[in-house]
Parts: sequence; structure tokens; C-alpha cells
Amino acid sequence: MADAPAPRILVFDSGVGGLSVARCIHQTLPGAELVYLADNAGFPYGDQPEPVVIERCTTLIRRALGEIPCDVVVVACNTASTVVLPRLRALIDVPVVGVVPAIKPAAGQTANRRIGVLATPATVRRPYLDRLIDEFAGDCQVVRVGHPALVRWAEQLVRGIPVPEAELQEVLAPLKRSGVDTVVLGCTHYPLLLDALKTTLPEVRHWVDSGDAIARRVRFLLGEAGRDLEAIAGGEYPEPVRAALLSGEVPHGLAEFMASLGLAVRQIEARWGGLADPVRATGSV
Repeated sequence: MADAPAPRILVFDSGVGGLSVARCIHQTLPGAELVYLADNAGFPYGDQPEPVVIERCTTLIRRALGEIPCDVVVVACNTASTVVLPRLRALIDVPVVGVVPAIKPAAGQTANRRIGVLATPATVRRPYLDRLIDEFAGDCQVVRVGHPALVRWAEQLVRGIPVPEAELQEVLAPLKRSGVDTVVLGCTHYPLLLDALKTTLPEVRHWVDSGDAIARRVRFLLGEAGRDLEAIAGGEYPEPVRAALLSGEVPHGLAEFMASLGLAVRQIEARWGGLADPVRATGSV
């Protein structure tokens, strides 16, 4: 590796879903150091008013950067990305990368012009998704499925609880009936469910998420900042995640789960950041 310190990437999510993005970043840039920040005390964000999401995200990210300076911040949460990016970019001088549902690449891959979008209930209702579909998949039949259980099942994988097959079949039934050949994973939690999704819908040819695109964007930003990309791509950390900072309690099995994704972690801190748990509202993730 080069003499310069390794770049450090902060990956933020409300739960474990952002680990799917962290995995892609590590695979693309194994010589970069990662910091994982999860507001799991505020999970799920779809239950929270937008001002609460913005305040929690910006507060935690700024505190993390104050404690562990980073070169790039990745907001690896679809819900947060739709509301927090302008405010966050105004508050910090570190490049910020958000998540965009991968409608455009899905439209380029589908053969039968039938696309499924798996997302949270909050995301499938957002006008932002309507605009992406109108712009990039206007000639396609797009079937949206938003179900809160998917995120919950992904979170339970950390504790070794398998995805319930019969219930997953029921959730995915609209996609099966529609004959989609391409499915957009519109939540960063969902790549963690990919094995179960493929088993349930074996006829789907393409499963598209944003992880690799985010990793490429991070790589571009580091190169733009003059970092030695060859050294970063050729480096390696035995424990690539310097720290996992959680605003709530640490889920049982988190370190082992991260290691199974190739994201061995050096330290995990619970109740980090000093935020009070939010008042719960009724709603969907």
C-alpha cells in the first residue's frame, strides 16, 4: 500500500441493511477502512416523521466524523437518502453518497419489459420513485411490492433466524403473477435476503441493487481527491471495519454476521451517540 493513510469510509443506515453496501465497497476497495454507523434505536425510519429522520441522521453522522474522521460518507438507507442528503451536505465538508433505487439499470436489463420493485412501504409510495420509473422505465410494466416484513426478516438473519419460506412466497406473489424477469432491490436490507429471494422466484433473471454503483461512486470520489486507487484496490485489512457504532443495543450475533459478509469488525459500541430513543409513531418502514 501507499505511504498515505488508507482512506476511511463511513457507511450509515438505520439497521444492518447498509452492510450489503459496505460489503460491495470492501470488495471494490479492500485497502479502504470502513466505519459502520447504525441508528438502530431509531429503526425503522419509515415510522418517523421526516424532520426526526433528518435530525437523527445528521446528528449521528456529524458526531461520528468528529470522533473518527472519514473521507467519504455513504448514506446506505433509501428512506434517509430521499430526505436527508441536502441538509447533510450543507452541514459537513465530506463528500456524501446516497442510495437511488436501481430503476435505470433494471430497465436496461429486462427482456420482457416487466420489472418488479421490492422496497419498503414508505419507498413505494414516494413521488421520487414515480419520477424514476417515468424517466427510465416508462415503457415497462412495473410492479411494486412494499412489505414491512422483508426488513424485519433481514434484521433477524443477524440472530440466525431463517426467512420463513411460506410467508416470503405470499409477499412475492404479485411479482410471480406478473411474470417479471428483473427485480429491483429498493432497500439496502434486501440483498441480504437474496438467496431466499432467488429460491422463491427462480424464474427472475436479474436481481438489481445499488451496492456496486455506490462502490464505484466512492472509488471515483477517492480518485478525484487524488488518492492512489491502485494501492487501495490492492490493499487488504484483516479486519476491514474499524468500528461498528450503534445507537441502540448490539444484536446478538452481529460480529459473526459481519464476518460472514467479509466484514470482520475490530470493535462494536452500543448506545453510541447519546440520542434518546424516538417516540414511536404508527407507520411503515
